[in-house]
Amino acid sequence: MSKVVTRFAPSPTGLMHLGNVRTAMLNWMFAKKMGGKFLLRFEDTDQSRSEQQYIDALKEDMLWLGLQWDDEPLFQSKHAEQHQEALDKLAAENHAYPCFCSESQLNLDRKLSTSRGLPPRYNGRCRALTAEERQAKLDAGETHTWRLAVHADSGEVTVPDLLRDNVVFLRKDLDDPVVVRSDGTFTFLLPNAIDDAVDGISHVLRGDDHLTNSAYQVWMLESLGYTAPVCLHHGLLLGEDGAKLSKRTGSHSVADLRAAGLFPEALQQAMIRLGHPNIPDDALSLDALMQYTDIEHLSTSSVRWSNDEMWRWHTKILHAKPIAELAPMLQQTLANNGIDLDEQQALVLTEMMAGNLNRIEDVLQFKRLLDVNTSFDEKDLAVLKASGTAFFEAALSTSQAGDCTDWKTWTTALKEATGAKGKALFMPLRIALTGQAHGPEMSKVVVFLGESGVQTRLKQVLGLI
Repeated sequence: MSKVVTRFAPSPTGLMHLGNVRTAMLNWMFAKKMGGKFLLRFEDTDQSRSEQQYIDALKEDMLWLGLQWDDEPLFQSKHAEQHQEALDKLAAENHAYPCFCSESQLNLDRKLSTSRGLPPRYNGRCRALTAEERQAKLDAGETHTWRLAVHADSGEVTVPDLLRDNVVFLRKDLDDPVVVRSDGTFTFLLPNAIDDAVDGISHVLRGDDHLTNSAYQVWMLESLGYTAPVCLHHGLLLGEDGAKLSKRTGSHSVADLRAAGLFPEALQQAMIRLGHPNIPDDALSLDALMQYTDIEHLSTSSVRWSNDEMWRWHTKILHAKPIAELAPMLQQTLANNGIDLDEQQALVLTEMMAGNLNRIEDVLQFKRLLDVNTSFDEKDLAVLKASGTAFFEAALSTSQAGDCTDWKTWTTALKEATGAKGKALFMPLRIALTGQAHGPEMSKVVVFLGESGVQTRLKQVLGLI
């Protein structure tokens, strides 16, 4: 365990999504907890779909998440020679063979097996060909795939697994999987396993939907004389409806979440806590999370993703951030919406508003604090009209007669002048000054606005109603 080497091995054919995030975080965290290395490898053998923009985006997303890899990134395409050598060796030792069956023939075979109550495995037709028959077909240029010769009437394949001990597969229950497609390109199985061996990967953490793949890869690596990495097959990440996670069931790209203003810490929290129910709520950093996680005892049950939980952590982290760190974020958000504040104004506004924000952009709901011409929604305008002209005339006169930046003194005077109290006193004032029915402490609002700001807003409301 002192030589732990894990990896995250995405295909650079698209953006990083939530399923990728969990795999990357678990591999990174396990390596760091064990004092080992975490490698980044791009499985880029599908050259028709692999793009540099996705390589760059994946790197950027990893760094945003705090998942710094060790050494230089690796590329599967650099191991093409080793992949072919592995196939050639497997074929020479009758551990792999060409399959000339057409797709229509394979579909017919599957239907026939199913009708007989048998699993739809390959029936071994081409495996039974003699060496002379195979060579003749190859010489004739017949279209073919390559399969591993795994299926057998006896024998076992043992997958070493940290969560499940040893997972034993009977070879009679395994198929002869395709490792090379008819167009000559490798499927996932062979390059992924060979790369792990060449790159010195000691542990592979991935979902339990890969258990059977692991059996094939362990068999293949052992046939080639390699020691297979130890696996850790965790429960699957499901959508909120219990179905496989997808865009429809709540999955997002990391790029989308970043654009939405999500803090990376919120995604870290929501993801790592899945399958780790005993982490205290105040563990708000990656280092703190690592202290409480025990990946070797991660839940083997499937876990459900929750966007609401992720955003709940976002709010919790927002409220825990120092004002000096939040202020530039609010300042930039307002600037993007045509409102410029200097550094000191941003600090004062943030100190007043921070506890009332779930997301940074919520500050835009309180634009009236900064722009008197911000319009009211129909519900709030109705409250202002119901309070009446006399109420706001009294509010204005009492603000001019006394110190309206002293909230208690001003509202006491207004109560005596109008007889209004409770919600009838405070709600119309809050809406008139902030544009919202709920928000920061009004004692802070009136100080922030000053006498001129308070009176300007009261006059503007009088004009409206």
